[in-house]
Amino acid sequence: MDAPVNLQAALASFDQIYSPRIVARVNDYDVRIAHTGGEHVWHVHEDTDEFFLVLDGRFDIALRDADGAERTVTLHTGEVFVVPRGTTHKPSSPGGAILMFEPTGTSSTGDHHDGDLPGHVESTIGHQL
Repeated sequence: MDAPVNLQAALASFDQIYSPRIVARVNDYDVRIAHTGGEHVWHVHEDTDEFFLVLDGRFDIALRDADGAERTVTLHTGEVFVVPRGTTHKPSSPGGAILMFEPTGTSSTGDHHDGDLPGHVESTIGHQL
């Protein structure tokens, strides 16, 4: 990637939700953007944290700790949150856009997930913009 990437233009270039696009690479990490809407699936990334920056709208992340207790973190435009490695989580959103920072090759549905994937959730390691 040898030119700047305008995130608003990049988001305007696709409309699928929970289908991340890779906008940059930093060392062994992908910088991904995605549209959000509806519920994702409960999933976990065993070996990596997951960084979220809300570019637009609201983004909720339900978290489940080891003893099964759940809590939800609500993020708004401009806010960031890191889901620690090994934490089972389920994103959801009434609509918006996010930026994620995670190791190249990380699946959008984690190392494993609960149940079947809804039609609007794609299991992918990201698409080139």
